[in-house]
Amino acid sequence: MLAMKLTVLIPVYNEIHTIEEILKRVKAQELADEILLVDDGSTDGTREILNGLDGDGAVRVILHEKNRGKGAAVRTGLDHAQGDIILIQDADLEYDPRDYPVLLKPIQEGLAEVVYGSRFLGGPRRTSMYWHMVANKILTFMTNILYDTILSDMETGYKVFRRSVIEGMPLHARRFEFEPEFTAKILKRNYRIYEVPISFAPRDYNEGKKIGVKDAFEAIWALLKYRFVD
Repeated sequence: MLAMKLTVLIPVYNEIHTIEEILKRVKAQELADEILLVDDGSTDGTREILNGLDGDGAVRVILHEKNRGKGAAVRTGLDHAQGDIILIQDADLEYDPRDYPVLLKPIQEGLAEVVYGSRFLGGPRRTSMYWHMVANKILTFMTNILYDTILSDMETGYKVFRRSVIEGMPLHARRFEFEPEFTAKILKRNYRIYEVPISFAPRDYNEGKKIGVKDAFEAIWALLKYRFVD
């Protein structure tokens, strides 16, 4: 098994209550060669915390001067990532970095170029946000029909992939439509995808959850559009 460097890419927007804890949890895994935080114009004090963390060991911080959306923050991070493998980690506490070993294993063993952490394959999860789950399943069902696949969780925030997968791949997403755009383009390029079960602790909107109904319609449009264009 060849040694491969790992970049953990964390897009951040107004996560003052969780940013230090998620960074602590990522570091505790002792797997990341680079932790790349992209602040997307936070206004709640998150930026000031990140400024104090830049250059602390493997941590690198990039700042957007204004809010451009999660997809834009991810694309900025992808442009600057130096690892052979890139793992996208949300800045809230919904996804657990203790799942990193199972997420990385299929790539490290040469079984896949891309791994999705599925919230619907039997891993432990908090029981909340029913209609959000329904929307996720509908979007995944559309993906499977349009792209002839059998994913269980297209919208998962845990996407892990070799950096070579995105080299030369045009990505345009500005908001949460990054998930369907990325999925559509890797499926059209016939990359091998593995899904593995992960734990999940969804937060409610009163706890700071940002994705909404508008984003579901944008995801539907992205799935349809990228079926026919690149």
